[in-house]
Amino acid sequence: MVRAKKHLGQHFLTDLTVAQDIVTGLSNDNQQVMEIGPGTGVLTQYLVQRPDIDLNLIELDEESVEYLSAHYPELKGRIHFKDFLKLDLTDIYKTPFALIGNFPYNISGPIFFKVFEYRNQIPEVVGMLQKEVAERLASGPGTKKYGILSVLLQAFYNIEYLFTVGAEVFSPPPKVQSGVIRLTRNDVVALPCDEKLFVKVVKAIFHQRRKAIRNSLKAIPFNKEAIADHDFLTRRPEQMSVADFIELTQLIEANPM
Repeated sequence: MVRAKKHLGQHFLTDLTVAQDIVTGLSNDNQQVMEIGPGTGVLTQYLVQRPDIDLNLIELDEESVEYLSAHYPELKGRIHFKDFLKLDLTDIYKTPFALIGNFPYNISGPIFFKVFEYRNQIPEVVGMLQKEVAERLASGPGTKKYGILSVLLQAFYNIEYLFTVGAEVFSPPPKVQSGVIRLTRNDVVALPCDEKLFVKVVKAIFHQRRKAIRNSLKAIPFNKEAIADHDFLTRRPEQMSVADFIELTQLIEANPM
């Protein structure tokens, strides 16, 4: 028996119908699939039934690794006792792969920043995470939940909020509800602006989300007088679409110090 460990943010899903629904959310277009934090294999048991999938598991809990190794001998050599956040994902797959998992609540943000980093290798993500975070990733402009990851991910992915999962189907039950989302890579190969500057602009603006954008951009060096009258500068972050952030980045690029 694997004990859920608080420091790893483990809450084991016990409802097999929910587990099947999560796996069903994964399209049939991906031959290579990486599961994060499989725990006792509640999703794994359905993933291994799909002959179209080349599956690798990433698990940081040694007790879970031992359990999975004993129960899924067919995955020998593909159960990795690794920290996903520190892993060079190209060590597992050199070509595109989908990501799936019941993501630990305490690292869901960093997981999706890593998805953004590997966006050209990860065409699809299906995962369960804290409901509030799932809603944040899927939220569009005009909402309080819209934030840094909303913009960065939506620049490259279509994001769907699939369904909500109650706390009662976990052991131990978390204090919050969970949400399942699906990210599907869009057709954007590269943004029409400096992508590193785009990230810097988005982060700078949302880190001071109560301020008008004019004040949030003070730390970014560019000729501010050149765009002093632009409408963007009087807006709040949640009033900016992904396209608006791209255009603002282009304006900053076009007006260096």
